[in-house]
Amino acid sequence: MLAEWLDQGLEGRPPSRAEGGVAGGHFRLLAPGVLELVPDAPSAGARACVLSAGVHGNETAPMELLGEVLARLEAGLLRLGAPLLVILGNPEAIRRGERYVATNLNRLFRRDLEEAGDEPDRARALMAEVDAFYARHPGRERLHYDLHTAIRDSRFPRFVVEPFAETPTPPEQWRWLAAAGIQAVLHQHRHSWTFSHYARHYHGAAAFTLELGRARPFGHNDLIPLAPMARLLEALVEGRAPAEGNPGAMTFFRAEHELLRQSEAFRLCFPDDTPNFSEFPPGTRLAEDAVAGETRVGATPLSVVFPNAEVEIGARAALLVVPSPPPA
Repeated sequence: MLAEWLDQGLEGRPPSRAEGGVAGGHFRLLAPGVLELVPDAPSAGARACVLSAGVHGNETAPMELLGEVLARLEAGLLRLGAPLLVILGNPEAIRRGERYVATNLNRLFRRDLEEAGDEPDRARALMAEVDAFYARHPGRERLHYDLHTAIRDSRFPRFVVEPFAETPTPPEQWRWLAAAGIQAVLHQHRHSWTFSHYARHYHGAAAFTLELGRARPFGHNDLIPLAPMARLLEALVEGRAPAEGNPGAMTFFRAEHELLRQSEAFRLCFPDDTPNFSEFPPGTRLAEDAVAGETRVGATPLSVVFPNAEVEIGARAALLVVPSPPPA
């Protein structure tokens, strides 16, 4: 039923059952693309976990990864020990195989959202589901992993973005992520209104956007490199302590500047297939914009992450980042 829930969500079919049992607890379907799992007896250290995928509809590997974890739970190979909210972010974009339908859902997660349309309405619905989920499980540490894949290659195929916050991330998260095969960490420098930022900013959750390789169609993903991440997700499902690694094995960066597209006459001055975390020396021209003029690298080399010249006007066309020391 649980793996079938994913298939039904992708195909737009109504579920055959709205609730049922699993080893150690039960599940219920709260809304299209929203599944809650509640343990009969939560483990003492279990987090209230939100696991989301498909916020961008063409990023399929995380959905396949979650499907495998849910299938193991349904088969009795895992035992539910933590409250979970599992979310398919943008079902219509998933069905179309597109990044989004009208606008980028992953820039809409703020409580003062005024925009109208299907994706703004979806953002409001998902924010309400997250609010209600955390309210149903008070007193537990909160966590949100928003699972993505990138639209281009990367020097570090598996990396995480840490949303901006005034308080530090719990140190065990770095150890968990290191053991889960994460190769790099990018600290955001400002509020960005992504889904993971929502859980961090409004609920104090340990939250990350996880980039787990490159976006490919369903059935074309190699999940073998994601096996350590699957083990981390399974530990969270069971409410037990995940494996730990050395955070020093990961490379840390911090965002230095957000390059925005401010006009129709905008271009990035490097090839479209430039990998994430490519470094540019001082003086390199990075972008030209009819409103903002040109952007060049200053005295310190900069690396580029998430470059995309085809974003909407006013949206981020690239993050410019510099190396950062690991957390103490």
